[in-house]
Amino acid sequence: QVQLVESGGGLVQAGGSLRLSCAGSGGRFVWYTIDWFRQAPGKEREFVAAINWSGTTTDYADSVKGRFTISRDVAQKTVYLQMNSLKPDDTAIYYCAADPGKKFTVAAISAWGQGTQVTVSL
Repeated sequence: QVQLVESGGGLVQAGGSLRLSCAGSGGRFVWYTIDWFRQAPGKEREFVAAINWSGTTTDYADSVKGRFTISRDVAQKTVYLQMNSLKPDDTAIYYCAADPGKKFTVAAISAWGQGTQVTVSL
């Protein structure tokens, strides 16, 4: 059973940066694609970024391309999301998720973290 724990959220002004971390455990974590999703109040959970098991392939939602970078430390079993040039529209709870089939959809996720709040002020 994969377990995921996010950290690094907080309050930041527009234009600022944050780095989120997702620490994984469980035997299959090292083989899974790991996604970041986010959910803003009153909105559906949406895909943000993904990275394959070795860290060699990444995917991004159009809304964050060029601003967010996903990376992975295989030895430390941790996935990161570096968020730069943050906007108020980026305000949401951010979740990391295990995506064994690399589908980038909520329905395909096999395990979720508890989420970390990111708030971007004007």
